[in-house]
Amino acid sequence: MSEQRFGEWIAIRTHENGHVAELVLDRPKAMNAVSTEMGRGVMEATAALAADRDVRAVVLTSSHERAFCVGADLKERNSFTDADLQRQRPFARACYTGVLELPMPVIAAVHGFALGGGFELALSCDLIVADRTAVVGLPEVSVGVIPGGGGTQLLPRRVGSARAAELIFSARRVQAEEAHALGLVDQLVPEGQDRTEALALAGRIAAHSPVGLRAAKRALRLGHGLDLRAGLEVEDAAWRTVAFSGDRAEGVAAFNEKRRPDWPGE
Repeated sequence: MSEQRFGEWIAIRTHENGHVAELVLDRPKAMNAVSTEMGRGVMEATAALAADRDVRAVVLTSSHERAFCVGADLKERNSFTDADLQRQRPFARACYTGVLELPMPVIAAVHGFALGGGFELALSCDLIVADRTAVVGLPEVSVGVIPGGGGTQLLPRRVGSARAAELIFSARRVQAEEAHALGLVDQLVPEGQDRTEALALAGRIAAHSPVGLRAAKRALRLGHGLDLRAGLEVEDAAWRTVAFSGDRAEGVAAFNEKRRPDWPGE
């Protein structure tokens, strides 16, 4: 396993011969509260991951024992003038969209508190694995703002508009069991096993064609919310990017030769 740092509080660790990357939130003294510097680190780390053709799956994890991420750094925000807040906004948006726009599958490994921007980081992932200590929610209206890291758009896509409205308007915190029942998280695992299970899932995903994985994610993301005919056009465009690829040729050959494929990734 190798590690690369992006500022003081963000790290990338690589596993599975470089095919699985772990994006680590590593500001434990502040329960991973997202400051301007931390947001810049996420932005830089996700740009590096997006450009790495060897990475087939990413796991977003936390180094804090009791929290995934408690959201925006309100202590920092309290010192801001209006002009400071305006200047910070592009970095904040780039932090969340950096995770959202990663081209490969991304899994959040959640334990403890994942609130506000912390839950929005998880929502920006394709899948969320949570342990039984997880507490999730978007409490922004309770401090006079709104979910501004994608929450108002991503949560309805997971649970429907009415359920999302109830959760956002009430600002309530949701315990792990209910979160799983509502579809706020996808997989519920025993306490302390969120990272282990998420990395195992990423390993299984990374065994598949990197070209196919990226194309499938693109079709899923771009087609969501479109009418069926438009969605099928998105799917067809994604299919064309893989149909004549080296990965397709290798996958078919490996199947017929009854062996594991050696993906060229192109």
